Amino acid sequence: MDNKKEIKILLWIIVIFGAAFFLPIESARFTTAISATLDLVKWYAREHVVLCLLPAFFIAGVISVFVSQGSVLRYFGANAKKWLAYTVASVSGAILAVCSCTILPLFSSIHKRGAGLGPAIAFLYSGPAINILAIILTARIMGFEIGIARMIGAVLFSVIIGLIMAFIYRKEERIKKEEQMHIEPEPEKRPIWQTAFHFFVLVLILVFANWGHPAQGDVSSTWYYIWAYKWYITGLFGLLLGYSLIRILKIKWQWVLIAALAIIASALIAKNLISDPKLTPLVPMIVGIAALSIITLFDKKDEENREWTLSSWGFAKQILPLLAFGVIVAGFLLGSTHDGKTIAGVIPNEWIAWLVGGNSVFSNFFASIVGAFMYFATLTEVPIVQGLIAAGMGKGPALALLLAGPSLSLPNMLVIRKVMGTEKTVVYVVLVIILSTIAGLIFGGIV
Repeated sequence: MDNKKEIKILLWIIVIFGAAFFLPIESARFTTAISATLDLVKWYAREHVVLCLLPAFFIAGVISVFVSQGSVLRYFGANAKKWLAYTVASVSGAILAVCSCTILPLFSSIHKRGAGLGPAIAFLYSGPAINILAIILTARIMGFEIGIARMIGAVLFSVIIGLIMAFIYRKEERIKKEEQMHIEPEPEKRPIWQTAFHFFVLVLILVFANWGHPAQGDVSSTWYYIWAYKWYITGLFGLLLGYSLIRILKIKWQWVLIAALAIIASALIAKNLISDPKLTPLVPMIVGIAALSIITLFDKKDEENREWTLSSWGFAKQILPLLAFGVIVAGFLLGSTHDGKTIAGVIPNEWIAWLVGGNSVFSNFFASIVGAFMYFATLTEVPIVQGLIAAGMGKGPALALLLAGPSLSLPNMLVIRKVMGTEKTVVYVVLVIILSTIAGLIFGGIV
């Protein structure tokens, strides 16, 4: 008998029994936190998984299977010119307009393909942080100066954090650089413009399917009109995806036509049977993802098409369980805030607002930490911070939270740790928190 194993089992039994025995169900704070956890999990599943994460997994699969290693190494590799690598990483983030969780499969994909640590980290930070939509919304709702400060801070941070990480782990990067010098890239299977077309069609489907609601009272801006017609725009890019499947991936047009008809039929059925307008688009999206998976898995012409879906499934298996755990913990500790509704977690929101008033080092540091661990879906950080400012939050801590929050979250950290290890993850998180704190102090002092 393995005594250590038996003692470990006994300790786990004692811990679980003790937790059950002393469960504070009579505490209003505890029961509210449970309610917040379930609310956040439900909202995350409805609003985020189908429309954000599932398309992101397929985009990551494109990078993993269709984008050649040579292309990744040319733009992101250890031997790539720094100005090119960091520029591409920053621009990619601005185009993607995703949240801290949606960027993860894309980061994991380029990391596996041999991207240098610095450019990969710049890409990881820039995806959620240099979100053009969020920066515009910040400027419109919270003021021009904080919008500009957020844009400048996010761009600088993506490059600075990437360079610092590359410097700290320069020995590893030197080894990677030497290894990549001897790699003979395989010839491109198809012209790069075809792969780029396929990739960006998927990205634009992701962007417009998740286009945020305009500010309250806004019924005339370009933002509003894009939001009002976003599903027609998404449908247009869906047609372009069908074209790409037929012309670029060489999938039988009959299969693509059947898939398109199934999606249209599901959309019509959902519109007539589902009363909640937020749930209606999920049905054709699920049908579309299922159809795409089936026609690629059963395609016999090109093995890469099957590998694309299998690679996407691999990212889903790796990332979804960690994200689910992170969302549960974040909801229990920090509560659930979305759609104008706030349910407090174990840590009261009033404490947070009280701790981030003024422009002290502590208030900026605390705002950075809260932002780093709290989960923000794309664009939701703006109304949340607006509410905290109304509750007494200082302008400096507000910027600190806006710089740390969208790029990090507890679910995000758990996945990053699995991709690049505990040490690098801790260094990355600490850098984001420290730089956000400094930026908040400077901005708070100026304004």
